[in-house]
Amino acid sequence: MMQRPRLALVTLLAGVLMLAIGQAQARLTIEVTGGVEGAQPIAVVPFGDRDGARPDVDIAGVISADLSRSGRFRALPPREMLSRPQRQDEVDYREWQLLGMNNLVIGEISPAEGGGYSLRWRLFDIFSGSEIRSDSLRSSARGLRNAAHRIADQIYETLTGERGVFATRLAYITSSHRGRDARVTLRVSDADAHNPQTIVDSAGPIMSPAWSPDGRRLAYVSFEDNKQSIFIQELASGRRERVANFAGINSSPAFSPDGGRLAMTLSKDGSPDIYVMELASKRLTRLTDHYAIDTEPAWSPDGRQIIFTSDRGGRPQIYRVSASGGPAQRVTFEGDYNAAASYSPDGRSLVMVTRVGGRFRILVSDTNGGSRRLLSQGELDESPSFAPNGSMVIYASQNNGRGVLSVTPIDGGSGQRLSQEAGEVRDPAWSPLSP
Repeated sequence: MMQRPRLALVTLLAGVLMLAIGQAQARLTIEVTGGVEGAQPIAVVPFGDRDGARPDVDIAGVISADLSRSGRFRALPPREMLSRPQRQDEVDYREWQLLGMNNLVIGEISPAEGGGYSLRWRLFDIFSGSEIRSDSLRSSARGLRNAAHRIADQIYETLTGERGVFATRLAYITSSHRGRDARVTLRVSDADAHNPQTIVDSAGPIMSPAWSPDGRRLAYVSFEDNKQSIFIQELASGRRERVANFAGINSSPAFSPDGGRLAMTLSKDGSPDIYVMELASKRLTRLTDHYAIDTEPAWSPDGRQIIFTSDRGGRPQIYRVSASGGPAQRVTFEGDYNAAASYSPDGRSLVMVTRVGGRFRILVSDTNGGSRRLLSQGELDESPSFAPNGSMVIYASQNNGRGVLSVTPIDGGSGQRLSQEAGEVRDPAWSPLSP
């Protein structure tokens, strides 16, 4: 039963990914899973409305939800707050100490001259009784959620020392129907699953979305006209280009860190191998030449190496090759199945799919395949993708027989489950950080 690996070794041989996918209109919903042991207590007081501001977005609620989903913070519910200060002179530090808070956030929102809103917020250290950061920003009414995400990013960075990812985006594939009505949608949403947008809607399968380093384009595989092709699409304009349409397999696109090259799997010359395309000239360089199946390439952050999955040793394992070509070296040796690996943003770790007792799970290891640690406990977990700050991993999983997305903090803590009311979600990819 559990002989169904995510690795495209089976999918590629089949030639088509027939997952009976359809279009779903509802956005993803997020459920927090797991415990919050070790999370820092923080209070984000509902922002004060000044001069008739009546925003449709609960700014403090968005910030609290962002911080809580990171696994690093435990936000105090507003109903448990003894007061709701909006200015610094209204803050009673002893009151927040009694509630066990480490930090406090207050803020105000007011109409901005010329339209939109002006937001002002302050972050306090309850133990020292001092302000540790404050800032202001302006936002349109439509951009208020993004403004809240940016505030959460600033708070997160101030308190943890690493950049936040709340203003980033997710790409994913949705499904809802089977049979004659089946359709595929490639979607992009905010990191908290709000504001979903359909990028591609097709009668044929779509898979393997991959972000460009600037976050402006997506590469993906589409089976339009019953033929497997790789496309690159600009998100703002919708303009797209078919960059690989060779005979046989065209799969597993991955942008280089500089955005100028695309690694991919092609079988145009025989067995599936790893190629790199210069996007400006469309010139191809073949990196592997083996009778086995080589697939799922992923770049190192410095662009010098590519890891990939191959069954050249008899079973799927992770290998590494220079991005300029040369002999491939095996990376993983423990376990009989390791696949779909990618680097952490700092280049110090790998995340991959492994098989444990017949179950496919997500693990993190060092770049040499050692120091392995399981991150998931599901039956069929696949398609892992690091958050752009390396703090979390998102992957496809199963819940009550349906495909969902799961997010797990690398250092432990509360996780998240993203699902649709109907249908399935799969193939997640986390966008890069904003410049």
